[in-house]
Order: sequence, then structure tokens, then C-alpha cells
Amino acid sequence: MTTTNGGQGQEPSPDQLPQLSVVGQYIKDFSFENPNAPKSLVAAQEAPQINIQINVNAAPMSDTDIEVVLMVSGKAEVAGSLMFNFELAFGGVFRIRNVPQESLNAVVLIECPRLLFPFAREIIATTVRNGGFPPLLLDPVDFVALYRQKMAQMPAAEAPAQ
Repeated sequence: MTTTNGGQGQEPSPDQLPQLSVVGQYIKDFSFENPNAPKSLVAAQEAPQINIQINVNAAPMSDTDIEVVLMVSGKAEVAGSLMFNFELAFGGVFRIRNVPQESLNAVVLIECPRLLFPFAREIIATTVRNGGFPPLLLDPVDFVALYRQKMAQMPAAEAPAQ
């Protein structure tokens, strides 16, 4: 039993508790280019400059199911010469139940991509390695900061409650 305002309250039943489950995950779109091979595979004298961009989009599919797509793109250059570049759209369908409306955006744009990221990271690392380079191990992503940045860019009228 829980107490509410000094009185006893009912424990929520399991079907009333917030639930987040992964229905499926998949590569939606992926490209890897090594345009200067085999020249790009020769050991460079300097470390490559690596630029990574990450974005998250979501679209409802039903009352409980939401598709979340984690988009990761990047490129590596040495002395202005492109070594490789990639673009990955890694998606997942998530079933979300009993989450208050005011918390739904945060769950969708923080927790869902957090679940997708390790798989996207492994796809990128393996592909870069198979492209002839050392695996590119992406640093962990602060999806809370990414969410806050995205919310700050939205006009005040469109921004959801946080």
C-alpha cells in the first residue's frame, strides 16, 4: 500500500504502470563511402579529423506505438582529403503505455534513442572496420542535452511541456 495525503492509497495494478517496450528495430537507411580507396587506406601521418552529427525523429504509428529514428552521419578527413563518410538511419518501434502526456516527449526523444544507440554504434564500428579502417567507436551520447537543445530550437508555441 502507498499513502497519499496521509491516507492509504491503492497500489497501481501492473497494467497501469508506465511501460516502454521495443516492438522491433531495424536499419532504415545506410550508406558508407570510401571514395578514395585504396589511396585512403595508406597510413596517414596525422590523425583524421572526424565529424559526427546525431539527430532523432519520431512519428506516431498508433495510440501506443511510436517509430523513433536515430540518424547518425559522419566523415573522416586527413589534410582535406575524404577518407570515408557514412549515414545511418536506425529505427525502432516502441510501445509506450501509461506515460503522462507531459512526459511522453522526453521518453520518446531520450529513452528510445538511448536504447537504439548501442546497436547503431556497433553497425558503424563494424562497417568502418570492414571499409579498411580501424573501427570508429562513437562516444556515448547525452540524449538529455540533445533533447534540451532540440526543445530550445522550437518556437515557444510548439514546445511541449517538460
